[in-house]
Parts: sequence; structure tokens; C-alpha cells
Amino acid sequence: MARILIVDDEQSIRETLKEILDYEGYEVEEAADGEKALSLIKKFNYDAVLADIKMPKLDGLELLEKAKEIAPELPIIMISGHGTTETAVEATKKGAFDFINKPPDLNKLLITVRNAVDKNSLVIETKVLKRQITKTREIVGDAPSIKKIKKTIEKVAPTDARVMITGENGTGKELVARWIHERSNRADKPLIEVNCAAIPTELIESELFGHEKGSFTSAHKQKLGKFEKANGGTLFLDEIGDMSLSAQAKVLRALQENKITRVGGEKDINVDVRIVAATNKDLMQEIADGNFREDLYHRISVIVIHVPTLNERVSDIPTLAEKFMEEICEDNGINKKQITAGAMDALKNIYWSGNIRELRNIIERLIILCDNKITEDEVQLYANNGKKRPGTIDAITEFNRFQDFKDYAERMFIDAKLKKNNWNVAKTAAEIDIQRSHLYNKIDKFDLKRDKK
Repeated sequence: MARILIVDDEQSIRETLKEILDYEGYEVEEAADGEKALSLIKKFNYDAVLADIKMPKLDGLELLEKAKEIAPELPIIMISGHGTTETAVEATKKGAFDFINKPPDLNKLLITVRNAVDKNSLVIETKVLKRQITKTREIVGDAPSIKKIKKTIEKVAPTDARVMITGENGTGKELVARWIHERSNRADKPLIEVNCAAIPTELIESELFGHEKGSFTSAHKQKLGKFEKANGGTLFLDEIGDMSLSAQAKVLRALQENKITRVGGEKDINVDVRIVAATNKDLMQEIADGNFREDLYHRISVIVIHVPTLNERVSDIPTLAEKFMEEICEDNGINKKQITAGAMDALKNIYWSGNIRELRNIIERLIILCDNKITEDEVQLYANNGKKRPGTIDAITEFNRFQDFKDYAERMFIDAKLKKNNWNVAKTAAEIDIQRSHLYNKIDKFDLKRDKK
């Protein structure tokens, strides 16, 4: 059901318009002045607004300007009993959907409202489809680390420099890669993604370089590899730290010579591909452990971009939460819900082991399970899972015994270090300076488990 907001300081006008639109099946809300209307537009999604021009506190034209800053695509129909051509022109220039004189002609009013609602539905549908097709979203946040990433992307994207993106799982490394591609001179060519951790070692070379018919038992026909498919565009090698050494050697040759050879083939194939790689591993440690080639590392890390964890940019949580709220509600055709100040503080106090991905999942869960206003208690019930950030007042006051708080902080610390090192227990034990057997005991004690991808 389409949702309409009527803004007029005359109660009789509001009641008449509401009665007409109610009869037509619209969900109607009212505001007696521009300030009240603006506060409602900030909180809720409307399919169209009917606004008078002459009103106290904030007139219709001022409301139009401010509402467009909040919801640029929202259709606003201006209504006036003192309308002039100049007023209508000014309203149109400021983004009004249409201008109707009082008393409105009933047919014209209903047709205009229907057209405004249809336009808004098309705009939302287009935005949803675009998100589904491109998978590229805005990089949201004003933390210094995020501003630095955006600035680096603007400088690096137009070049062909190879980029290494580092950071924990769920921080948004893939989004950074997409931004680099879409702002590059290769944006009209394909962006091909390869998750190196998801492909079995024996198949990675065939996946990257392709194979000839009959080159191995299941090779029933020729197959183009990701390098060929990305020719002229960008190849995104996600989780490159999990690539086998033999595949690393072939990737290195491809980067050195701009040539590949299909598995089972003898012919060199020229390729023009920009490499963007990502990993959640410490590649310098992987090099020291003999798991990654140092010469390949230097080839692919001309520019290094590190994506911070969500716990390192807590100030961005309100902006991210509101953005996810808007997108998820739009995608599912749900009226936008409110997050109270207390609920937002509760979100900021959570320890986010899954980073941005976990926050988005939690927001989706809250939208599904909560009513129109999401409260602090509901965040505690559906989102917390007992993972408050160490050092917050809530986390400290929750415990009465020092040992309980000590165990809690120790669990968070070990869990974070294991995730950082991709659950390499030996490496984690060395980093935090305890014996490996002692670390295994801690893992058992705190019932820590590796996240499944």
C-alpha cells in the first residue's frame, strides 16, 4: 500500500484530502506544518507528499528544498490557493513533481498522485535492480581510515598499478576492488573475480588459465580461464594467500610476460589484465613460512590498501546502520524503521568479530523481528550474543567478579588474534607469546570455533 504524507496548516483541507486518498486505498499521514513534515520525512519512507505552499514555521518551498536534501527522489506535489505562474515555475525548478491549484480538481489530483507513486516505485525498483546487478555499493563512513582509502582509490584507479587489499574477513575488501575497477579506464571491460580459497588446489590453474580439450580426464571441451575472460579489464584475486605455490609461479609468469598458456596447451596467449588482489593473511609471514612467493608479492603489491575492522571505526556504525536499514527495507518493500538512540549506542558497544558483513546481517535480523521502532532491549536480545567491546562501560558493569571480566577480555583477545591469522594456531601463539599447547587449552576453555566461509 502506497504511503502519502499530507502537509497543510488547515485541518479541513487535510481531512478532505485524507478522506479522498483513504477511499482510493492509500495509507495517509498528516502534518500541520513544514517542520513536523520534515521530521516525519527523516524518519519514514513516503511514496509521495502533498504540501501546501503558505504555512507557518516552514513554508512549502522551504520544505521542498530541505526534503530533497533528505530524500532526493521523493515526489513532492505542491498545492496552493494563491498560486501564480512564478510560484509554479519556482517550485518546479526546486524539484517539485507537480503543482496543483486549490481547490484541486479531483481527477487531476488522483492522476497526479498515482503518477507520483508510480514514479517513486520505478525509482526504488531501479535502485534495487542496480544493486543486485552491479553488487557495488557506496563506501560508507567518515573515519580517517575510510577517507584515506577513498582518496587512495581516486589516485590509483585511473592507473594500471596493481593493488593489494588487506584486512579481516567481512571488512569490505571486495567493495574496494569494485570501486577501483569502476573508477578506472577499464570500467567498460569486465571485472572477473576468483576466490582462490574456494577452488581446490588441483583446479586453480585450470580456473585461472583455462584448459584444452582432453588435457585431463574431465576436460571434455576447451575452457577459457579467468585471465582470458578478464582481458582488457580487471582480475580480482580474492584470498590470494590461499593460492598454491605452483599456481603462484604461473601467475607470476603471466604478470611478467602478459602471456598465459592453457593447461594441456602449448600456445602462448597474450593478455592485458590489471590485477587487484586481496587477502586476510599476513603475506610477509606467509613468505617467511615458505607458503607465498616473495617475487609475486612484490609484483602484486605496488599499492597496498588496508581496510580497517569495524571495531577500529566505531564512529561509522550509525551511518552504516542507517544505510543498511534503507537498502534492506527498499529491497524487501518494507517501510523504513527507526533505530532509537539507545539501540544505536548498543550497536556501538558490540564487539564485531564479523565486521561490516556481521553488522549488515544484524540490521536485517532486527528489521525482520522488530516493530517500527528498534529499541536497545531488542538489540540486546537479537544482536548482542554477549559480545560487548572490552573497555565499554556496559561491558565493565556487567561483571561483578574480576575473574569473569578477565576471562571475557581474554576470550575476545584470543578470538581476534586467531581470526587475524586465519586460525593459524602456531603463528598466533608466537605472536601473543604463549606456548601452542597453552593456546589450544584456551581455545577449548572458551569454546572458540573457526567461522565457516
